[in-house]
Amino acid sequence: MSIELSEQEIIRRESLKEIINLGIDPYPAALYEVNARSEEIHKKFPEDNSLFQEISMAGRIMSRRIMGSASFAEIQDEAGRMQLYFNRDEVCPGEDKTLYNTLFKRLLDIGDIIGVKGYVFYTKMGEITVHVKEFTLLSKSLKPLPIVKEKDGVVYDAFSDPEQRYRQRYVDLIVNPQVRETFKKRTQLTNSMRSFLNEKGYLEVETPILQPIYGGAAARPFKTHHNSLDVTLYMRIANELYLKRLIVGGFDGVYEFSKDFRNEGMDRFHNPEFTQMELYVAYKDYEWMMNLVEEMVEKIAIDTNGTTELKVGENLINFQRPWKRYTMYEAIQHFTGIDVSEMDEAQMAETAKKLGVEINPTMGRGKLIDEIFGETCEPKLIQPTFITDYPVEMSPLAKKHRSKAGLVERFEAICNGKEICNSFSELNDPIDQRKRFESQLELGKRGDEEAMVLDEDFLRAIEYGMPPTAGLGIGIDRLAMVMTNSNSIQDVLLFPQMRPEKKAAVLSDDDFLAIGVPAEWIPALRKAGINDVTLLKAANPNKLFNDLCGMRKKLKMEVAPPTLDMVKAWIG
Repeated sequence: MSIELSEQEIIRRESLKEIINLGIDPYPAALYEVNARSEEIHKKFPEDNSLFQEISMAGRIMSRRIMGSASFAEIQDEAGRMQLYFNRDEVCPGEDKTLYNTLFKRLLDIGDIIGVKGYVFYTKMGEITVHVKEFTLLSKSLKPLPIVKEKDGVVYDAFSDPEQRYRQRYVDLIVNPQVRETFKKRTQLTNSMRSFLNEKGYLEVETPILQPIYGGAAARPFKTHHNSLDVTLYMRIANELYLKRLIVGGFDGVYEFSKDFRNEGMDRFHNPEFTQMELYVAYKDYEWMMNLVEEMVEKIAIDTNGTTELKVGENLINFQRPWKRYTMYEAIQHFTGIDVSEMDEAQMAETAKKLGVEINPTMGRGKLIDEIFGETCEPKLIQPTFITDYPVEMSPLAKKHRSKAGLVERFEAICNGKEICNSFSELNDPIDQRKRFESQLELGKRGDEEAMVLDEDFLRAIEYGMPPTAGLGIGIDRLAMVMTNSNSIQDVLLFPQMRPEKKAAVLSDDDFLAIGVPAEWIPALRKAGINDVTLLKAANPNKLFNDLCGMRKKLKMEVAPPTLDMVKAWIG
């Protein structure tokens, strides 16, 4: 057995062996028929009592109260919890009481998954309960769950450490079932968006994730190698250029929920793997797309929360149409009092420094404007707001503004201080597009690692003729944060990217001996989960003393028990 197992894990494995020796399969393969769930029972009993006279349900044991020949337990299924009542003579009607006395009372643990059959009734305390006539072990749990306790409205031992929750989402979902509601709402959000777009007649499509040339956004890609073709491929940073190829091919409206990958830092608003919905509609422009976004997001708010007004952190945000609109230059002037519209690159850099905005020499005029806006304006835009008419240097894929020189027809929607979507009147002039790509190449030569690369096949596609088109990209993760009142992107991703888990180094026996631990006590320390000096030094001496005394008995050690002073000396 692994020396890294905790005492509880060892006990559970011993119980597993006993269960197998009883002839019980702890992981049966047969289908287990479920015809009732906790939520349905709580809602409909006793009004429709006939439904619950012969029920079969399954779930995870979350608590037990053993009381001799009768006991109570509580199981948790996807919808909630249900109390169970076990009577020894009803569960074991014959003379053999092993199923109750041995399996249920001694060998089952919190976390085990069982199936039960019986009927629903009210206890004397008025609690809806399933009277169990028979039960089946469906899965033996070998790791103990963190048990969340509540007394007088105060929660103890909550599984609340963010790193543990994100790294072990499966445990998070078990012991913090309210977390499931976040992900149910996220699915409602995407379903609402999909139905809205389908009703408009747009076609959902799929485009490549592995691409020979990355494009459609300003970002660093992840790179991989295809062995058979012997070529370098990139994980897509956006699907924009492929969807536009489909518009060239004759589709009037296409969209895709795409997994995109950007090799950038991680924080509460960024994950290297994220979800976008991108939409392209022929013969439309960015003004038309603004109206569609307002309509769609308003519908999503109602579908997911039943209202357009949502509490997000300390703010009450209202998605009801119409939303406020600023041009980018108007927004900067509104929040800083400075008109940057006529500034050149050098003046822009000087202004950024005065405003305390961090910049570097690789930044061109467009990047400088973006940094100024991001630092001085974006965090102050709480209500959903459209920022329009961006400088041409910032938007190599957007069409030049029809009436404002030096600008493009682009908008972003900002909400709760962060961008949730980006949209253009798409550039369909192949000559202008080539020049924009070439300008991006120059920025790349200056050291801008997020500058776009030139995609000859995309240029060839639009040389065949692309109709005037409105394009949109919505960050599903960011929108889900708002719709679920979540503080971090990790809260709306089931399995966010995490740094590698640090494993504690296992000391050799010599390391233990060097700090004064007698050789005969080293196995007991390891069984107690003390595998390195850091853990030993951090241990509570009283608890460790009691654990070792119990371990001595369990391991049948033929040595005198340690003294508390001995244990304190080891800990130092």
